[in-house]
Amino acid sequence: MGTSVISAPWSSVVADSSPSLSRTQNPRIRLTPQNQTLSLNSLSRRSLFFSVPSSSLIFLLSLSTKPLLSAPFDPLTPSEKKASIALSERVSDALKLLDKGRELQAQGNFQQALNYFTQVVQEYSDFALSDYARVGRALALYEVGDRDEAIAEMEDVSISLKGYPEVHAALAAALYVDKHAALLAENQFTIATLLDPHYTDISYVREMKHWPPSLVASLRRFITLT
Repeated sequence: MGTSVISAPWSSVVADSSPSLSRTQNPRIRLTPQNQTLSLNSLSRRSLFFSVPSSSLIFLLSLSTKPLLSAPFDPLTPSEKKASIALSERVSDALKLLDKGRELQAQGNFQQALNYFTQVVQEYSDFALSDYARVGRALALYEVGDRDEAIAEMEDVSISLKGYPEVHAALAAALYVDKHAALLAENQFTIATLLDPHYTDISYVREMKHWPPSLVASLRRFITLT
């Protein structure tokens, strides 16, 4: 009776392992050299996985889940950054001087305004904003300095800032009164008033543009043809 109990499972195993039965009734358990290799590889990986200490395993898992952070791209080299900062500081300094000159001009302190405008022209001539300082310098020169130099400055700036109505209007007034060049003055004033009709208003140049009294008087004479 003990033999029959043992023989039944053994015969079943023998039957299951027969090639014909595995192909027809249970093809999934067919063993090939490739399947055997895969089984061994899987077993080896599982064995390696469970042989790793738990602390090391946690560390490896944290590395696999941690996002990769790359340094942000910076197109500027350190020397370029330094040059950019220095340039920004120079622009800021030039603007401060220009604003201070205009502030003094608005207060009627044309001598001090002339000093600030001149400083911008001399120290920051490589900036486009220096042309606007030249306009302020010409206006101040007309009041407290050499009118011939003021007119020469206006003529130069009327070319570099062609289309800037203030310099054309100021040049028209100066040419009419000081150079007695009525035709040239008329041409300059036409340009100015086409760009900005406000320059036909004496109160505008006096109260809004803060022209010096002598230049306001010259513009009045030009407009009234006196």
